[in-house]
Amino acid sequence: MGIDRVLEKASAYIKEPELQRIRDAYDFAEQAHHGQVRKSGEPYILHPLAVAEIVVNMQMDALSVIAALLHDVVEDTTVSLKEIHEHFGQDCAMLVDGLTKLERIKFRSKEEQQNENYRKMFIAMAQDIRVIVIKLADRLHNMRTLKYQSEESQRRIAYETLEIFCPIANRLGISAIKWEMEDIALRYLNPQQYYRIANLMRKKRAEREEYIASVISRISEKLDEMGVEADLSGRPKHIYSVYKKMTTKNKQFNEIYDLLAIRIIVDNIKDCYATLGIIHTLWKPMPGRFKDYIAMPKANMYQSLHTTVVGPNGEPTEVQIRTWEMHRTAEYGIAAHWAYKEGPESGGPEKRMTFFNEILELQHEAKDASEFVESLKMDFFTDLVFVFTPSGEVIELPSGSVPLDFAYRIHTEVGNRTIGAKVNGRIVPLDHRLKTGDIVEILTSKHSYGPSQDWLKIAQSSHAQQDQAVVQEREA
Repeated sequence: MGIDRVLEKASAYIKEPELQRIRDAYDFAEQAHHGQVRKSGEPYILHPLAVAEIVVNMQMDALSVIAALLHDVVEDTTVSLKEIHEHFGQDCAMLVDGLTKLERIKFRSKEEQQNENYRKMFIAMAQDIRVIVIKLADRLHNMRTLKYQSEESQRRIAYETLEIFCPIANRLGISAIKWEMEDIALRYLNPQQYYRIANLMRKKRAEREEYIASVISRISEKLDEMGVEADLSGRPKHIYSVYKKMTTKNKQFNEIYDLLAIRIIVDNIKDCYATLGIIHTLWKPMPGRFKDYIAMPKANMYQSLHTTVVGPNGEPTEVQIRTWEMHRTAEYGIAAHWAYKEGPESGGPEKRMTFFNEILELQHEAKDASEFVESLKMDFFTDLVFVFTPSGEVIELPSGSVPLDFAYRIHTEVGNRTIGAKVNGRIVPLDHRLKTGDIVEILTSKHSYGPSQDWLKIAQSSHAQQDQAVVQEREA
């Protein structure tokens, strides 16, 4: 694969002067990496080229493509950041710096070095989202070529990908990358289960596809009658999501029905709801299985209508309905329309996602890189619950959070003065587990005794635990 294919894809949305800069970056990187080979025996330049192509597939800007081509030159060659600055400008040098590991600094241990590298990457990411989009593209290509690594490296990289990079992709809504990385990681961490599920899915696929085709045909007929233009397709479940459902819900493969979902893409929001009405007229919806992520998008900007109906022959059938714009956001998340495309004056999606500000807050609060990374894993790489303040503001918290976590997320002083809490209008204990959709009201008093050792045990989020610990140290 040469630069021509990347340029051809990029030409669909990038203008000529910028395309020339991308070619210049490729020539620069090819010269810098000259003579270097990957573990596969291929010329090293093929890796940055593959990363640039993934970035172009997400339609990131020209500077992102340039930084993708140059992302390893400072780390792996004699080229300096100063040279990148001179040839490609300050912004490009900043992106490349954010992607460069701290290899030349002496650390006490491998773990300390790794945590410092993570901290550097996350801080750069909070300042410019393009850093992490390129890093995810880099990790995806490394996963695709994992077979050339030693067995020990394969397991280490696969585990790290599941623990750090898949959750980041999920938080940013970049599901196209997340799903592929999860499946590859499972293949190396638990090959027996991976191939077992893959084979079972292959055997069931033929009969499922026949069923889905008949359902799609019935829906298409009705949509045509209503004059709704739509693109309908069957979407197979990813192997990792089936594996997760089997392990977390303790189910056998034959107990999992939604191996194929139907995805319907329409032109506008009005058609989304009209289509939902048609689906619910054709088949009975299953109670508790309808989710409206259009009216209430996920924190990673994902929007779609989800419903599960009792389809023909009494089979549960999952249906997702969204617009083309929502579909692009579902695949590429924040990369689909981040600030540099919308224009800085728009505020950009990353300004609306509290994730970025909270990363910078954690950096100030953490004692060292290890505590920073652990806090990130605890607060941001877990499943989330979304709860409301009495005024209707949405607050996101780690799964398992309690009213104390909510109080400290609002403000440290609110947390310190907490004497009780109401959830959905009823008084609850401070260790009550919050669920998505709960309306939480914190009862405070100036005469509260403040944080205690018991509170530290109750709180789930690192944010709450750190605030309480600071107050206790101050008063000790």
